[in-house]
Amino acid sequence: MVVETVGRALTKAPRVVIRGIGDLLGRRSAPVGSPPGALAIDDSLPPPRISVMARTAEGVIERETDRIDELRDAVGASQLSWIDVQGLGDRAALEGLAEAFGIHPLALADVVHTSQRPKVETYPDHDLLVVRVLALNEAGEMEVEQLSVVVGASYVITFQERYGNILDPVRRRFRAQLGPLEEHGGDFLAYAIVDTVVDGYFPLLEAFADHLEDLEEKVMARPRPAILTEVQKTKRTLIMLRRSVWPLREALNIMLRERSPRFTEAIHPYLRDTYDHCVQVHEVTESYREVASELTNTYMSMVANRTNDVMKVLTIMASVFIPLTFIAGVYGMNFEHMPELHERWGYPAVIGVMISVGLGMLLFFWKRGWLGDGRDDP
Repeated sequence: MVVETVGRALTKAPRVVIRGIGDLLGRRSAPVGSPPGALAIDDSLPPPRISVMARTAEGVIERETDRIDELRDAVGASQLSWIDVQGLGDRAALEGLAEAFGIHPLALADVVHTSQRPKVETYPDHDLLVVRVLALNEAGEMEVEQLSVVVGASYVITFQERYGNILDPVRRRFRAQLGPLEEHGGDFLAYAIVDTVVDGYFPLLEAFADHLEDLEEKVMARPRPAILTEVQKTKRTLIMLRRSVWPLREALNIMLRERSPRFTEAIHPYLRDTYDHCVQVHEVTESYREVASELTNTYMSMVANRTNDVMKVLTIMASVFIPLTFIAGVYGMNFEHMPELHERWGYPAVIGVMISVGLGMLLFFWKRGWLGDGRDDP
């Protein structure tokens, strides 16, 4: 299912740019030398906004709360619960949630330190999935956000850096209890969340295709330094996309090879489908990276060709004026006995000779193919 917010952004701003090199390198985690599991809260992140969706015998119960006891009661009284945490700016709330559901300190540290590469970690009571959400904002800039998924026996907890509706398609399916989402437990819900994130990569690839085609037309028509800068930004954005897809592909492969008790055998065909999508996205991303690199080479070639054309024109002009300058220099000498200087036909004759020499050289250059389309091709 394609992420709707990305699709709307594509219709408004199909360009793909990168916001800064800091998004590519990641933000700093805990200070050097900190004990394992130490938390470094990013002050720029908003406070947690917690909502819970629980599937019970009477139907789906949904509400927003910040009380840990209500969350615990909802999980205990339901067949499957989904706790969604948006915002990681409150240490006490996150630690209270981790204590209530037995989230390992190292897993909580990975959730809070939002520079993690996509991965999967298995703990005694739960699994942790880390993925990177890529989406276009209203300005056409690609934003990167870490999404962490904790999968327990009868619950799933998702942690998002900021408020957003990236998981709204999964929420609608959870409310409607459609298809396998009603039949399976938390493993299928976790799969649906990851699959939604991966499906959101495809609109980005479509935007890249249009953007690279537009850049190619600009490079071929009129190469300018601003276009080269745009090509370099596109290459860096593609590197960011690859940095998000390649580790996720490896994480899904690990989930298929190493069987976790939280993921049943029935969920593996769905995981293989998502893995196949990751492979496809990765291959297309690599192809686009090659296209972007070739655009740089094409830009350099076009600039060199334009420089050669300019130099050719200047050389032809200089070659034409060399004999004319020689003739003008000869008759500009101040010798007393120069018969042509005293004849009435002297000036017209010299001008005619100079015109004939110039036209003759231009005709010769044209026949050799050095000026326009000549008849001879050396």
